[in-house]
Amino acid sequence: MSFKFMSTTPPTNNSVKIALLAFISSPAWRWFQKAIVLTIFSLVVNHLATRDSFPGGESYRFPIEGFLSSIVLCVLIGIIAHFNFKFYKKKYFSKKVEIVTIVWFMGSTLGYITLMYIPVNIIADKVVGGQTVYYYLLIGLLLTILLSFVLIGLWYAQDIYNLYKLSIKDAEITIESGAKITKLTYENILCFYSENKIVYTVQKDGSTITTDFTLNELEEKVNDQLFFRANRKIIIHKDAVDQIEKIENGKLSIRLKASIENDANAEIHISRYKRKAFMNWFQ
Repeated sequence: MSFKFMSTTPPTNNSVKIALLAFISSPAWRWFQKAIVLTIFSLVVNHLATRDSFPGGESYRFPIEGFLSSIVLCVLIGIIAHFNFKFYKKKYFSKKVEIVTIVWFMGSTLGYITLMYIPVNIIADKVVGGQTVYYYLLIGLLLTILLSFVLIGLWYAQDIYNLYKLSIKDAEITIESGAKITKLTYENILCFYSENKIVYTVQKDGSTITTDFTLNELEEKVNDQLFFRANRKIIIHKDAVDQIEKIENGKLSIRLKASIENDANAEIHISRYKRKAFMNWFQ
């Protein structure tokens, strides 16, 4: 007679490592990191705020009120920054990432924090029976704005950089042509041009695809760090420019790296009114 015993061995180290790697690669890991940073930050700030809370002193007392207040404030700031970033990501960063947009994101986030900070502190003073001293309220607001600027910049720097790379290199556009739908990456597009009220997409290999878009619609869709509306008939990709020549009346003549409709000498003229904008874009 033989007996079979069920294995009671604990999970292997590999299972623990797999679970740990899955957690690190999940969105929860980033929130966990933020929670740790905020906790450490609140502990340090509140222990340095007053003499009684300074570690090692004879009258040391753990600053529980200040610590909890800092955690609540940081959570509110985190919520404001999170939803404002989602708004900017959907409306602006998904199309292009530029300094002006980043400044507007930071400025609006700090503005919302200011609008939240003042009434919350006044209400908190009323609840605990204290009196609001506007001098300390202003100092606290300035410190909060400064620290929020640093923390938000650190939190979202990697996200903004990844969105920038995506908008420049990996972004793609869906081209609709009748019943056909084609996806093209920005890198594979030479230009868009209009002829006889039909808009064509020219690829790097010179082949063309008709589209159901107008040039105005395409100008709104594509990333303007890569594409430029040269005139009312064509939108060109920055990497497609082969040669730039100054011609009469302050105009520019642009030659592309590939031909358009078998015209090897196709040239695009930039008016003197658009010349500065084009050079700023191209450089």
